[in-house]
Amino acid sequence: MRILLFIAMQVAILVVVSIVGSILMNVFGIRMNGGSMIGLLVMCAVFGFTGSIISLFTSKWMCKKAYGVRVIEQPMNGQEQFLVQTIADLSRKAGFKMPEVGIYESNDINAFATGASKDAALVAVSSALLERMSEREVKGVLGHEISHIANGDMVTMSLLQGVLNTFVYFFAHIAASVVSNFMSSSDDEESESSSQGNPFVFFIVNTIFQVLFGFIAQIILMWFSRYREYRADAGSAELESKQCMIEALEALRRTGPAQVQQEGQMQALCINGGISVSELFMSHPPLEKRIAALRSAN
Repeated sequence: MRILLFIAMQVAILVVVSIVGSILMNVFGIRMNGGSMIGLLVMCAVFGFTGSIISLFTSKWMCKKAYGVRVIEQPMNGQEQFLVQTIADLSRKAGFKMPEVGIYESNDINAFATGASKDAALVAVSSALLERMSEREVKGVLGHEISHIANGDMVTMSLLQGVLNTFVYFFAHIAASVVSNFMSSSDDEESESSSQGNPFVFFIVNTIFQVLFGFIAQIILMWFSRYREYRADAGSAELESKQCMIEALEALRRTGPAQVQQEGQMQALCINGGISVSELFMSHPPLEKRIAALRSAN
């Protein structure tokens, strides 16, 4: 169900991007070819940012559906009362409106924060986190999530994703135009009049370059994601205490890597990231490095 919801959202985003792109090209008379670099860059920005913006503004709804989050309207027990009160105290310290608070059923010890703005955010924790962590450890985790909101990480990640998407499309288009023109016959009159050369060759090469540049963009995005995790850890240390955050990370380390089923941005939302073939593609630094960074901080 979670994977189907993610795929459905991506398909919807692609449809919206295609519609918006077609309308803007007709309205402004912009041609997607190398002869109009400004027009090309504008259209790449439209395609690059539209998906990120839609994802940002639907992130709360999407996460609630994907994780099955139950928003706490009225605490029903001591655990829920502690959770709501702690988040209220931390958000007040951080200086913004208290976010929605939710719980989702999962055997993984995890938590996440999302939302389009500081005053319209959501903090949700897994049932296992409340059951298997001490109150001090939970406070460390919640301080981490509140710091993500205070730092505006959801918006920053979406903007960075949009910028990276834009340049992936832009440079892939230019590279594909150069290669397809080079491979076209020099005596072909149609090829000489077209900045894209052979359309079939252009399509294949453009796709290959998008994949190649997409890997590079992912490395950059994941580097920033790891950087923001260090910042959120430091923010939690300021809101609660350094030792409190260290204890929370040590508790996460004892449980092992999270078996995260979500992909992309949804995986990056959690405090406990999943495993990856290479650290370059990890959304979270190894827990050992996060603990060491906190211990070495002044």
